Amino acid sequence: MIIAHVIGTVVATRKHEQLSGATIQIVQPIHPQTGGPTGQSLVALDVVGAGVGETVIVVTGSSARLSMDNPQSPVDASIVGIVDQMNVEPFSGKAFTSA
Repeated sequence: MIIAHVIGTVVATRKHEQLSGATIQIVQPIHPQTGGPTGQSLVALDVVGAGVGETVIVVTGSSARLSMDNPQSPVDASIVGIVDQMNVEPFSGKAFTSA
């Protein structure tokens, strides 16, 4: 999963029939600790009704297709959640060890 900001909307009057009525957004992945952009922006199908400026959870690959309830859907990225709050602890750089 990817944490991202919705930075824009795509309008496509002609698209695959399985995408009919679907909202397509442009998302920018962000670093969870700094909130700054990381990587390249991508296009994602919005199945939760997110808006521009919101922080969202994006899935890719087969998980994105499953969010459409059709594993054959032509979808590579999908917005599956709207983030209300994130709590991130600073990373110490030490590996986890169990007792």
